[in-house]
Amino acid sequence: MGGMPLNDMPWWRWRANVRSALHMLSDTRFHEECWLAGRDGYGDVTDAVYRLVEDTWLDNWSAEKYVGTIFRDSGEAALVDAAVLRVLRIMHQVGADAPVSAFLNHPGWPETVRAAREAHVRLAVNDGEDPDGPPRTLDGLRTATGAV
Repeated sequence: MGGMPLNDMPWWRWRANVRSALHMLSDTRFHEECWLAGRDGYGDVTDAVYRLVEDTWLDNWSAEKYVGTIFRDSGEAALVDAAVLRVLRIMHQVGADAPVSAFLNHPGWPETVRAAREAHVRLAVNDGEDPDGPPRTLDGLRTATGAV
């Protein structure tokens, strides 16, 4: 999250995790070069899903609940909700421990990638960042958020 203003949103650490997950879920080149290749430092699809919903509970309620704390407006929240619903549907169908290929070969995956991309682009642009850069490693995310 290079130039992201870290004190801009009250719950910016959660926003950083959501953005990281959406970025990874939305990048097909990343899927091939990192997840399918088993490249260290990025986790897997399930890790990304957990970053998306773990602290936010977006698997239980709408992102609209977090407008003003994690998300800037209802537009961001709606795009995040759409991505969350699609990726969770696939995860529940293939299983959280399924190999990356099970996610990527699921018939609903292209739509999930599109929804994640729309949300990722909106959040990145609203944070003044280039949405087309490569996703950060999980260590890079931890460093940016000051997480242990």
